[in-house]
Amino acid sequence: MSYDDDGDAEDYDDSKVDSTFLTFNVGTEEYAVSVACVTEIVRMQKSYAIPDVPSYVRGVINLRGKVIPLVDVRSRFGMPQSEYTDRTVIVVLELGDTATGLIVDGVTEVAEIPAEQIEPRPSHGRVARPMVMGVAKRSTGVSFILDVNSMLEVTSQAAASAASMVEN
Repeated sequence: MSYDDDGDAEDYDDSKVDSTFLTFNVGTEEYAVSVACVTEIVRMQKSYAIPDVPSYVRGVINLRGKVIPLVDVRSRFGMPQSEYTDRTVIVVLELGDTATGLIVDGVTEVAEIPAEQIEPRPSHGRVARPMVMGVAKRSTGVSFILDVNSMLEVTSQAAASAASMVEN
């Protein structure tokens, strides 16, 4: 994508959206999500706890009047907790009409990853619905391509619950 002097995008190729990913770190691993579902990246901010949700749902934030549940990706993946730093950010995803924030250790880049560089997820036994749908082979190593729908199934229910609490 290129920009003119006014900062407007020109010559944007919509066909590349399917192969464009936002990559981010959690611990020492790199993960990727399609840019098609990413709406923005924001700094960590005050969150509000929600009762009766899985431990990896860290609460909700009020982002410009919209209540957004937060998923701590470290916790979701069973990794040890770590203090949030100045690099810790919230990646806001929009799936359908539901927004969810992923708390990640840091964003790496927006990268085009062609389909031929992505191998299907290695299968090791029966997993009901895996969170990783593929592994991208990159010059810097590998990036695990996440199935955000699978990863956020329970979180969508928490989002609906949180929204109803705020509205009532």
